[in-house]
Amino acid sequence: MEASLPQLILPIKLERSSERLTSLGGLVVLEELARAVGLWEEVDRALEGPKSGRGYQPHEFVQALVWMQHAGGRRLEDLRELRAEHEVLGALGLEAVPDAGTVGDWLRRQGQRGAEAIQQISRKLVAPGLPSEEVILDVDATEIEAEKQDAQWTYHHVQGYMPLLGYVDGVCVGHEFREGNQSPGAGILKFAQSCEAALPSGKRIYFRSDSAAYQAAVINHYSQPGRSFTITADLDAAVKREIRNLPETAWAPYRTSEGIATDREIAETVHSMNGTEQAFRLIVLRWPNPQPNLFEADRYCYHAVATNREEPASAVIWKHNQRGESENWHKELKGGLGMEQMPCGQFEANALYFAIGVLAYNLAQLLKRQVLPASYRTATVATLRWKVYRLAGKLVRHARGWMLQIKADLEKWRLLQSARVGCATLRT
Repeated sequence: MEASLPQLILPIKLERSSERLTSLGGLVVLEELARAVGLWEEVDRALEGPKSGRGYQPHEFVQALVWMQHAGGRRLEDLRELRAEHEVLGALGLEAVPDAGTVGDWLRRQGQRGAEAIQQISRKLVAPGLPSEEVILDVDATEIEAEKQDAQWTYHHVQGYMPLLGYVDGVCVGHEFREGNQSPGAGILKFAQSCEAALPSGKRIYFRSDSAAYQAAVINHYSQPGRSFTITADLDAAVKREIRNLPETAWAPYRTSEGIATDREIAETVHSMNGTEQAFRLIVLRWPNPQPNLFEADRYCYHAVATNREEPASAVIWKHNQRGESENWHKELKGGLGMEQMPCGQFEANALYFAIGVLAYNLAQLLKRQVLPASYRTATVATLRWKVYRLAGKLVRHARGWMLQIKADLEKWRLLQSARVGCATLRT
């Protein structure tokens, strides 16, 4: 005699269904966008294919990972959630879902060469939508913690990686997956130049970065005609000497871009450093030191920005402070698409996985900017997942094809229909 179940909280019963159901009906829009721009064909052309006709094609690995990342998966093992719904998702365009072990082996085989190929595809994907006037290039490093066999220690004393990324208006135009112990400033000019190669030719370039880029070679490059820069300056001995030499009459109250008064003061001077070909403006903010040190002569804290831009000093600071948006873009990539942790023990395999994450990030940017309504322009991946992707659907046979029946109100229905039309107009 079976043991009786305890009294459950809600008066309902659970029953398995054999119907073709999915909770990811909205991802059909993402797949149609990928196909409209020829993404999977590009992947198959760029990456090495299987040794036999029975193996998975390169795009089948990348496609499954992009779907998983947009659906909210954080680990390779989360691919099993897609596999469980593949009877339905296959009809929506997800051709195959390799298991986690097979994907891990493929990431290790393709390695760094695959990562470089995916980056070129990602750049090509977003190139048509980049600004046509002055291009603002934000370069910044971000930290990824990883308790992996070969992960190195970062300067924050955690084990992991320190990729360098270049953004233009939120679109990632370049990335370099790096060991955790590599300085963000190492090779930063070469990286910035590689990002420039992805930008529209003949456009003015405004380069923004933190003190990792406070180097003579970087300043010389962005002092050339058609280029400008704002870079957080190191408060080294030379900069501190320039600040101490500023007369008190040079300091003026600093207001925010909205005109709000602050406890800060602003001043500027001209500065040069060893190796720079010409002097540049040094704009300085100061504010009272909340914890003065008896052994320090300064009563103030300082923040300095090196620049060759011609706007008033306060306007330069306002523009430079906007580079803080890079942190939000990092959060989207890491928190929104699961790049805050890496799945493999090998650096090269993780470099490819990260490159696919950047591809998924840029695909989301393309979706928001060219397919969805303008109100979605600043939507996060979490918002897309909640409002667009996570839709209950039922796949049914209709005439000679399939019909996806979506449980959605009229507004959501119209959103999906207009998005599909938008994808169709982008078809390459």
